[in-house]
Amino acid sequence: MPLRPADAAPGAAAASGAGADSHAGAGSTGAGPTGGDVAAFGSWPREPGTVTCRASAVPPGADAPFVIISEAHLPDVPTEWEPHAHPLHELVWVRGGTLMSRVADRVFTVSDGQGLWMPAGVVHGGRLTADVVFHDVFFAPERTPVAFDEPTAIEMTPLLESLLTHLARTDLDAAARARAESVVFDVLEPSERQLALRMPGDPRIDAIAEALLEDPSDPRSLEEWARALGTSDRTISRAFRHTTGLSFAQWRQALRVHRALTLLSEGHDVQTVALLLGYAQTSTFIAAFRRVMGATPGAFARTSTGGPEAFGASGPGEFSRTGTARPEGFGASSSAVDAAAA
Repeated sequence: MPLRPADAAPGAAAASGAGADSHAGAGSTGAGPTGGDVAAFGSWPREPGTVTCRASAVPPGADAPFVIISEAHLPDVPTEWEPHAHPLHELVWVRGGTLMSRVADRVFTVSDGQGLWMPAGVVHGGRLTADVVFHDVFFAPERTPVAFDEPTAIEMTPLLESLLTHLARTDLDAAARARAESVVFDVLEPSERQLALRMPGDPRIDAIAEALLEDPSDPRSLEEWARALGTSDRTISRAFRHTTGLSFAQWRQALRVHRALTLLSEGHDVQTVALLLGYAQTSTFIAAFRRVMGATPGAFARTSTGGPEAFGASGPGEFSRTGTARPEGFGASSSAVDAAAA
């Protein structure tokens, strides 16, 4: 998802212009072996003033004799990319905010300490909060000795970040570049937890998912949803399990945590985030967030904004020196998440 002014879609609105919140188109600017249509973000809340862009299929410098092409950007407005694909593998990570990426029926949230690997040819869209340092790295598939066959969360250790930032330099000779690239391949590892939310894609429960995407604070219970839709709570429960691998309560909790990551990275305090997500007690939100992410929302917020306690926390459930959260309960059943989401 390279970000340059030339990528702005024709007629893309400025932050204060009319039409800035219009949805991205469904077409891809690039094609690949696993390319195809991908849904837009649907009802997922969009920041006011979002600018929609077209991403280039091939980044600048792709014709250079490099295995890895690294770049960084600092967009000053919320940015959304139309669905697209690249002929190169892509790794993205952010500092000071969040990036959301939609791939088919999954939504990935990328926050400080984690990156997202996108295999060549996979169609994806993206959404970036404003004033975020956005890092974008491309890998030539035929010369990259790593293989992640699907979108994969990557552990962005300080060493890996430093190496990739080093490779963004334009004054490296071939030998220095080759040495740095070889170490990148040695330390490039998937994260222990993959923070992805699977969308149901089932007409029996799509209305529930869309309503919760629009308003994660919606308090309706499984029984209330069943009455509203004229079906049974058992049908809804089975549909969520079958399509997402999570119970209704787990899926709603996962959705709220995804939304909380963005709200916290935007600078909202923990109490405000709890209220926005429908929690009557801030302590309940903190407990639920910690059960899922392995850290308190306050610890995440300090890491996200680069505060003095962003690194080196050593208490139970705090962040490691990499600033990486250890989320639990995404993509698999968890009794702890069920209890937190009830």
